[in-house]
Amino acid sequence: MFYYLLKYVLLGPLLRLVFRPRIEGLGHVPSSGAAIVAGNHLSFSDHFLMPAILKRRITFLAKAEYFTGPGLKGRLTAFFFRSAGQIPVDRSGKDAGQAAIREGLGVLSKDELLGIYPEGTRSHDGRLYKGKVGVAVMALKAGVPVIPCAMIGTFEAQPPGKVIPNIHPVVIRFGKPLDFSRYAGMENEKAILRAITDEIMYAILSLSEQEYVDEYAAVVKAKEAEANAPRRRFPKMPLG
Repeated sequence: MFYYLLKYVLLGPLLRLVFRPRIEGLGHVPSSGAAIVAGNHLSFSDHFLMPAILKRRITFLAKAEYFTGPGLKGRLTAFFFRSAGQIPVDRSGKDAGQAAIREGLGVLSKDELLGIYPEGTRSHDGRLYKGKVGVAVMALKAGVPVIPCAMIGTFEAQPPGKVIPNIHPVVIRFGKPLDFSRYAGMENEKAILRAITDEIMYAILSLSEQEYVDEYAAVVKAKEAEANAPRRRFPKMPLG
């Protein structure tokens, strides 16, 4: 109940005012039945914008850190994420990917929409990064279509580190559903999962027109953080 109060009364109207979203291809999202909506991830606001504009309820997999923050800010963040239909997923440890897949399949088993960001994390520079294969596993195991989605303008509206968004127009563009039924029963084939994921990312790229990087976003972020880290300087030792 509170999901719809947040969507239609509290948060939804505010998001429409601030971002003035233009929706394209909404007819590609099925009016009933299970499906995966796979999109790029440019901004913290992405989590709330898509639920605000879709007619159907959509559930996203979100990192568990959004639900466990300290203090009043942490509690408010957790409240908003739960109210917006987000499911916390622990991304630490070797079983993190399997946990996310289990949660996602649970949503799809109820004939609902599942939202997922195949990049696994927000883009820190506005580019589109290599997708993780969990989306392919879920599509094959659940036997559901994947609707590619591009968020355009949300990076400029709320870039990383900015708490209060800029007033900036946003486009949310949906593509034609992708059918992977030809690969049914092949969810354990690594090459197949990679091919499906790459097809999904290419569809997102065609909609978003971003620059593509054939590396995982988390890996690139780690490399850049290491390169920019201050070097430790050791004191010179006296000779003799």
